[in-house]
Amino acid sequence: MNTIPKVILETDAAGYPAKRGKVRDIYDLGDRLMLVVTDRISAFDVVMPNGIPCKGAVLTQISRFWFEKYATEFPNHIISTSVKDFPEPFKSRPEIFGGRSMLVRKLQVVPIECVVRGYITGSGWKEYQKTGTVCGIRLPAGLRQCDKLPEPIFTPTTKANVGHDENITFEQAVEMVGEGLARKLKENTIKLYSMAAEYARTRGIIIADTKFEWGLNEKGELVLVDEVLTPDSSRFWPADQYEPGHDQPSFDKQFVRNFLETLDWDKTPPGPTLPEDVVEGTTKRYIEAYEKLTGKTFNTELTY
Repeated sequence: MNTIPKVILETDAAGYPAKRGKVRDIYDLGDRLMLVVTDRISAFDVVMPNGIPCKGAVLTQISRFWFEKYATEFPNHIISTSVKDFPEPFKSRPEIFGGRSMLVRKLQVVPIECVVRGYITGSGWKEYQKTGTVCGIRLPAGLRQCDKLPEPIFTPTTKANVGHDENITFEQAVEMVGEGLARKLKENTIKLYSMAAEYARTRGIIIADTKFEWGLNEKGELVLVDEVLTPDSSRFWPADQYEPGHDQPSFDKQFVRNFLETLDWDKTPPGPTLPEDVVEGTTKRYIEAYEKLTGKTFNTELTY
């Protein structure tokens, strides 16, 4: 691996209003947005005081890979990921914005997180053990932890500005956005997940579940937005180690969560500083996910 670049926790573009999320900084450019993925990492909805080198660049490059791969079937909001196409002052600060930023069209975002599950794990597994359902959807009896589901299921959630997203039923989604749009969201979400999961399996990765966000253009057509199929928005498992019946090793930030679970920490801010071995291990997992999916070597000397 190349020399690890400086960790980018904060960004600034004087003259533009910015919205700061747990991981991303979003700059409003009028009819466009600049989405900047920092190296911040959150767990249990708390941002850790130190970040993960390369994380923002890896997530951006993975999203770009998927956006480009399925652009024909699923139009997206990207204008450019190249610094040379960015407006000032972003263009003149490649050391901050290069490799980790996307210039995108501003669209009306549908207020639903479109979650799709192909395997039973996480909160879904906990619910299934109690009720035999996942987000209210009845599943076959006798499933083991991390078993593949008979078919992917659509389990939408609300998009909370503060606090946790909340699971909603498909019927509740219909009430929020109308039956026609809700059915299209479900159809597109399951179709995109199925296509990506089939491809990822050929690259040695199981995509257990993921979430998508969709926007509407001026014609009322669905457009894929936000991040896509990254280790932050998905569960990625190594296919060669897959064994249902217990938790799986992963390429996502579960490595950080597992460390935090060993601490006497009440999961409220401020978060604990991550030790060097956890930081290095997490960087390694993110980069490995990128390289497996794309077949390319990740260049830590960010290309602008």
